Amino acid sequence: MTKLRLAIVGAGPAGIYAADILLKTERGFDVSIDLFEQLPAPYGLVRYGVAPDHPRIKGIITALRDVLDTGRIRLFGNVLYGRDVTLDDLKKHYNAVIFATGAVRDAELEIPGIHLPGSYGAADFVSWYDGHPDFPREWPLEAREVAVVGNGNVALDVARMLSKHADDLLPTEIPANVYDGLASSPVTDVHVFGRRGPMQVKFTPLELRELGELRDVDMIVHDEDFDYDEASKTAIATNKQVFVIDKVFTKWRERSTGSASRRLHLHFYAKPVEVVGADAVEAFRFECTEPDGEGGVRGTGEIREIPIQAIYRAVGYFGSPLDRIPFDEKRGVIPNREGQVLDDDDQQLHGVYATGWIKRGPVGLIGHTKSDAMETVKHLVNDQASWWAPSHPDEASVIELLESRGIEYTNLDGWHRLDQHELALGELEGRVRIKVVPREEMVEVSRGVVSSR
Repeated sequence: MTKLRLAIVGAGPAGIYAADILLKTERGFDVSIDLFEQLPAPYGLVRYGVAPDHPRIKGIITALRDVLDTGRIRLFGNVLYGRDVTLDDLKKHYNAVIFATGAVRDAELEIPGIHLPGSYGAADFVSWYDGHPDFPREWPLEAREVAVVGNGNVALDVARMLSKHADDLLPTEIPANVYDGLASSPVTDVHVFGRRGPMQVKFTPLELRELGELRDVDMIVHDEDFDYDEASKTAIATNKQVFVIDKVFTKWRERSTGSASRRLHLHFYAKPVEVVGADAVEAFRFECTEPDGEGGVRGTGEIREIPIQAIYRAVGYFGSPLDRIPFDEKRGVIPNREGQVLDDDDQQLHGVYATGWIKRGPVGLIGHTKSDAMETVKHLVNDQASWWAPSHPDEASVIELLESRGIEYTNLDGWHRLDQHELALGELEGRVRIKVVPREEMVEVSRGVVSSR
């Protein structure tokens, strides 16, 4: 029977779902899958991109763990593609590769002043509060008034983490340094700005509802933003999610405010114009917009300014280029046709595939990731005639390669050790988990260099 040796680069949901779908696909060949992950632990943005007070969303990890624990997939963590293993290496050991490296950089917000001190990318802040091992342990939380630009779930996560009292995060897996930083924050006001109206937001009703449940935080909305146009009224009448979002906003508008020590302001119809400041962020300047009757907005010419000392751009994630793999610098994705990677001449690059956000951009939820992986896997299976012919396809040769290069890789057993170690640390303090942050310590625990309890 023909054997498919497949490498998947990226052990987040996209990579793990692709492996699972391939293993469950009816096919006429045997499958052997190796997952390569640059971090010592798997799960990608589910582990390092979801706020720690979202245990329901992190429940996705349970499903991902079940896939890995079938014993039919090998995991090589702490291995960076392009440095530790190259495209030539993959061609020697595998018939094909799927890149599932996601999108972890912040998209740019090109307005004057955006690079002033006090201006940050939301993705970097998320990585800090989620204990990403490759980010600094300290974060400058010195501003009393903060702006968050964006109307997606990441913007709400950032706004919630900035305005939420640190003690209310103690039951979560928040790292100690993050708790200390948030506890000392002098913040009083967090302003969230969206270019369009409240019925055109990109966040989910659940995220919005949770925002209104924060202790000692007043939710501030402005009546002028809720004079709905016909498109908004139609959306409320025909879309269940929009209907629920409208109900949430209606409740907030009926609330009395002024008693809380912190305030979270939502501003709609606000187009970013400029971050104002001489040597640091001092204010956020925006143009008021209005519906254009075609589903978008247009500027009104009215400019407003709100004093702030820090600003976070949460206008989307952006992919990163990969060594010797084509890359679309404008969209931040690998050029592809339904997951088949395309070269500079728009021709299929045999043996190379993509799935997840590096394939389609940072849009969609877990359901989209699964259907995305199905599309890519379908083409990989059908492209058997154009697979690579590896010179060293035996599974042991990959381990020999990594060890010959002195790479301290982690494996699935190592992840189990690290997982149990973190759970034990949490148990000591009455919490579910305390995440190990330093990469070196993650590797040492995973490889059994230090005790797992």
